[in-house]
Order: sequence, then structure tokens, then C-alpha cells
Amino acid sequence: MLPKAKPKRRLGPDRRPWVAAMSRGGRDKQRSEPERRCIATGEVGPKTGMIRFVLGPDGVVVPDIMGKLPGRGIWVGASREALERAVAKKPFARAAKAPAAVPEGLVAEVEAQLSRRVVDLISMGRKAGRAVAGFEKVKGWLLTGEAAVLLQAADGSERGKSRLRPPDGKDSFFDVLTASELGLAFGREHVIHAALAAGGLTDRIREDALRLSGVRRTGGGESTGKAKKTV
Repeated sequence: MLPKAKPKRRLGPDRRPWVAAMSRGGRDKQRSEPERRCIATGEVGPKTGMIRFVLGPDGVVVPDIMGKLPGRGIWVGASREALERAVAKKPFARAAKAPAAVPEGLVAEVEAQLSRRVVDLISMGRKAGRAVAGFEKVKGWLLTGEAAVLLQAADGSERGKSRLRPPDGKDSFFDVLTASELGLAFGREHVIHAALAAGGLTDRIREDALRLSGVRRTGGGESTGKAKKTV
């Protein structure tokens, strides 16, 4: 008697197996992170790694960092290269199926909105007791394991920053914000070291910090932010 053939695994759009979960009615439902296609590169990726745009009432392209504005979504990968290519080639009209005007400074506006978003989320974490600043407090959180993410100012002293080791885990370190930007999140003039506790808010900060790290540049043209995985 021939052995039964193994059933084929169902693959999602990223060619990875679908993750099955039970719905309230007891039926299996499929879960896969929503994906979109970048209009600049043609690459498909998760929404969390892209920037959404919409057309305003006057037909001008508007960044929708939070993904809540009404209208047909137009997606570009969260990298400086993809954004600059989209601005240069102007594929927005084709994606929107309508005339689209690309304003000057669009990439800079995306960067500014992302940085404000990250600062605002960190500020929320501070108010909720899920974020601390200052070398000694951050060191304490790292030693006790309370810190899930280490944040350090991009323009801080490398020697001083090297005295703290990021926690283990994926995307556990970012230096995508300046000292003054981190300071805004904590109501101070400057902050060099900060830490975030694990939780849903920190997951949101991590997602937006990753997007910002792909968009932001130093004077030499390289991405200024880093996201490190420690082992």
C-alpha cells in the first residue's frame, strides 16, 4: 500500500506558509501581515515598512504617516532611495489614476513627520512610565532586563554611548534621533541615552523608528539611524 502524499502547504503572498488561527465561530482564518507594492521600485513588502500617500482635494500628493487619511493609498518603500525615485519619476498619477502634483520638499516633509511621530510616541511612553532617560536610569533598566530598546542620540559622543550595551533581541537599538529631538520627548533640552520597556507602544515606536532610519541621512548621504539586533 502506497503511503499517503503529504498535503501541500498553503503559501501567503511572501511565499511563506499562512498562519492559521481560530475565529470565534470555530473556523480557521488566515493571518498574514498586509503587504503593498512600492510604486517606485515595484517591490512588495509589509505596510509597516512603507510610507502611505494620498491625493489632497487639490490633487497634491500628501504624506499619510499614520495611514488614516481618506482616499486611495499610494505606497512607497521607507527608504531615501525609493522616495527620491518616486519624486523624480512621478508615478503617483498612474497609481492614483488621477492627476497628481508632487510638491517640492516632499522627502524632507516625510522625514520631518516621521521624526515628530517617533518623538511623540516616546513622549507618550514617558508619561506612561514606559520610557526613561539619563545614563544611570537607562543603565539600571538594562541591568534589570526592563529595557527592551535602547535609544541613543545620533550626535552624542561615541565613547559615552559605547558604555551601554543594547538589550538582546531584534531591533533593540536605535540612534536615529538627535539629542535635541530626544530631549523634546522627555521635556529636556538634550537627551543622549533613553530606554523603552516592552509593550505595544514600544512596538509602534520600533516600527516608526525603522522607517525613519531608512529615510534620514547624514551630511555624507548615508542613513543616519541604526537598528541593531543583538545576540
